[in-house]
Amino acid sequence: MGQSGPSATGRIEVAAELARVYDLVSDPGVLAELAEEYSGFRWLRGVTGARVGARFRGINRRGVRLWSTVSTITDADAGKRFAFEVRSLGIPVSRWQYDIEPVGDGCVVTESTWDKRPGWFRAPSSLVTGVWQREDKNRANIAATLQRLKTRAEHA
Repeated sequence: MGQSGPSATGRIEVAAELARVYDLVSDPGVLAELAEEYSGFRWLRGVTGARVGARFRGINRRGVRLWSTVSTITDADAGKRFAFEVRSLGIPVSRWQYDIEPVGDGCVVTESTWDKRPGWFRAPSSLVTGVWQREDKNRANIAATLQRLKTRAEHA
């Protein structure tokens, strides 16, 4: 994955079954409802489900700023891990990963991201998104996403 650890991560305990939580995080449509910047998607090349190798176009929004990316699912281990690599204009942008571990009557979800942008691409991508401190923004976004995931999973 390039760098040794994620550039931003967060964890939350969820009082819901692993399968329920995995179903939520592995659905790009649900993730769009839970996330801060990621706001919609469409499957590419006739794909209709989350499986390794499947690709989707993500629509991202921050205020009036709008941009799209293409993601490829790299991990789809039911009840354990869901992850995807994100590219923009064919250039690596990030990896997003959701790890789910059993604990008590529920689970702990860890959301992590790795910033994979080449150095030369950081300024142009920051201009498009309006975010210059990507790690700080991702930490805040992850906290908000995980809280929404917890609420959705526990009140379903």
